[in-house]
Amino acid sequence: MKQSSYISIQGSNNGISRIKLNDPSTYNSLSLGMLKSLIASFKDLDKDEKTRVIIIEGSGKGFSAGHNLKEVQSLKGKSNYNKLFDLCSELMMVITNSNKPVIAKVHGAAFAAGCQLVATCDLALSTNDAKFCTPGVNIGLFCSTPMVALSRNVNRKKAMKMLLTGDPVSAEHAKEIGLINDHFDDSVLEEEVSKLAENIASKSKKVVKIGKKAFYKQLEMPLDKAYKYTSRVMSENMMALDAKEGISAFLEKRTPKWKDK
Repeated sequence: MKQSSYISIQGSNNGISRIKLNDPSTYNSLSLGMLKSLIASFKDLDKDEKTRVIIIEGSGKGFSAGHNLKEVQSLKGKSNYNKLFDLCSELMMVITNSNKPVIAKVHGAAFAAGCQLVATCDLALSTNDAKFCTPGVNIGLFCSTPMVALSRNVNRKKAMKMLLTGDPVSAEHAKEIGLINDHFDDSVLEEEVSKLAENIASKSKKVVKIGKKAFYKQLEMPLDKAYKYTSRVMSENMMALDAKEGISAFLEKRTPKWKDK
C-alpha cells in the first residue's frame, strides 16, 4: 500500500483498514496533494481483498479544516480553480462508489470541505466536542460543493441555515440533523468506532457491496423506479452463495460461514 507525506495508511486488521489525514500543521487541509493521496489510497483499498471496512480520521487537533486557503489564493485562473474543485469532487465520488463502507472518525473541527468529507462517508462518529461548519459564505466563497453532500444528508432548512450563516454546529446538533450517526466522549470514541467497524466487517463482503451500491443508486430514482430496481437487486442477491448460506444458517440457528460470493 502506497504511503505519502499527506496521509498514513494502516493495512487490514481483521478486515478493517485506516486512513489518517497527516498534515496537522494545516489542520489536515484538503490541498491538491492531500486530495491526490486520498483518491489513490481509497482506490487501492477498494481493490484490496482483505479490506472490508475503511476508517478515515485526522491527526493533530482535528479532522480537517477543508481546503488550504493559502493554496487556493495562490492558484491563478478559473482552469486552476476547476482542477482543485473537480479533484475534491472526484474524491467524494470515489468514496461513494467504493465497494467498502467508509466510517469517518471525527474529533475537533470538520469545516467546509472537511464537513463535506464527513457527510460523504457512509457513517460518521465524533467526539462530544466536535464542531461542524460550512463557513465559506463568511469569506465570500459559498460552500457550493460541500452543499452537495450536506443536502443529501440533512433536510433543506437545516442545510441552508448552515450554508447561509456559516455558523458551526455541535456534535449533538449534527446527530439530530443526520450529519453524523452518534457522538461520544473522547476516551471511548476509538472503542465505539472499532465496534461499529467490526460489526460491519463480520458481514458478507459481497452482500455489503451489493447493498451499498443499491442504496445510493435508488436514492436518485423516482419511487416506482427505485422499487423496480431494488426488486431486481434482491433477486440477483438471492443467487449469491452467501444469501443461501445466511438463510440456511438462520433457519438452522447457527453462525453463517461467509464465502464472499
